[in-house]
Amino acid sequence: MATILNRTQTFATNGTVTAAGLHNLIDDTGIYAGLITTQTELTTVGTADQILIAVGGVSDTGAPRRATVQNLFDDALSVGTYTGLNLSGALTYGTATGNRTVSTSATITTGTITNLTSSTANITLGTIPTLTAGTTTSTAANITNGTVQTLTASTGTIGTFNSTTGTIATLNSTTGTIGNLSTTLAGDFTISQGTATLATSGATAGTYGSVTAIPFITVDAKGRITSATTGTFSSTPADGSITPAKLSQPFTSATAVASTSGTAIDFTSIPSWVKRITVMFDQVSTNGASLPAIQLGDSGGVETSGYNAASSLISPSGISTSLYTASFTIRTDAVSGVAISGHATLNLLSSSANTWAIGGILATPTPTAYMTLVGGTKSLSATLDRVRITTVNGTDTFDAGSVNILYEG
Repeated sequence: MATILNRTQTFATNGTVTAAGLHNLIDDTGIYAGLITTQTELTTVGTADQILIAVGGVSDTGAPRRATVQNLFDDALSVGTYTGLNLSGALTYGTATGNRTVSTSATITTGTITNLTSSTANITLGTIPTLTAGTTTSTAANITNGTVQTLTASTGTIGTFNSTTGTIATLNSTTGTIGNLSTTLAGDFTISQGTATLATSGATAGTYGSVTAIPFITVDAKGRITSATTGTFSSTPADGSITPAKLSQPFTSATAVASTSGTAIDFTSIPSWVKRITVMFDQVSTNGASLPAIQLGDSGGVETSGYNAASSLISPSGISTSLYTASFTIRTDAVSGVAISGHATLNLLSSSANTWAIGGILATPTPTAYMTLVGGTKSLSATLDRVRITTVNGTDTFDAGSVNILYEG
């Protein structure tokens, strides 16, 4: 090792060097600044380069030690606090463990923060170019690109929200205001500067239809009117366009009933608007000699009195007429097996008195050819709603034929 000897020790030319003089020279040997300043300066230091260092706590008589630059930083800077440490260049380090603290004035200009988590840190101003992961809380941050997986806020205001790319997976907000939202939605609804607008449907605004014009409206699957026009209304229907089935009080035929059993055949639930009823017989006969009869009724039941009726039997021997008060009776020759065919028509004579008039003509081809006429009136206690076909005695049983009625308003 190179040293500078004690310069205070002098020797005379051609003099004798004594032992005490050598001791004085060696004992005062040290390292002086001149030894360092006279050496060649290194502009770069490698981890294997060595430096001379004195061990702390060792007396001045101890020998100096050497250490590499790598060992110096591994040992001396592993633990401790360094106040006022300024690094002008980039700080490069290997794998770091434990807590890392960045000062409040630090600026990160580029790079990726894989996951930033802090309960006290605030990002007050700046731009995060691409947010790929983690949770960010800020009152003034700008997210220009990236995906916010789930944005949840119970209170707060988004003053202006602009996004050309990216996805908000779930937006939950119970209170708060989106002050200025502009977006184009897929479909028929747009929002521009906070104002919602429905797309035009294709129909021209206006009033359609009048007492002389019929509106023609087209509605799409979303319930919108897509077109509207009018057509001319004619008060005169086309010939043949009105049929009995289209009338509010149409001709209605009941279901024919086989007159092959029972002592009475009833047609009920006749509408209150009915003003004419036609009773039709097709070879109707009974097992006895009692005369066939037609009776009327209302909600109180079939009435068996108050008829003002007559019936005539026309035969080759003459005409025989009888009066009846219990029914509209049909005269025959009063023998078993008589079959009658034909019809009798009931017409509403007075709606206020519920009075009905009857007129009809029937034939008895078997067993003897006769003609029968029937006529008369009957006032009911209420609106007619039923008609009964029976016999005068009410006990003879029907054994052949069928009966039906036709009613109209």
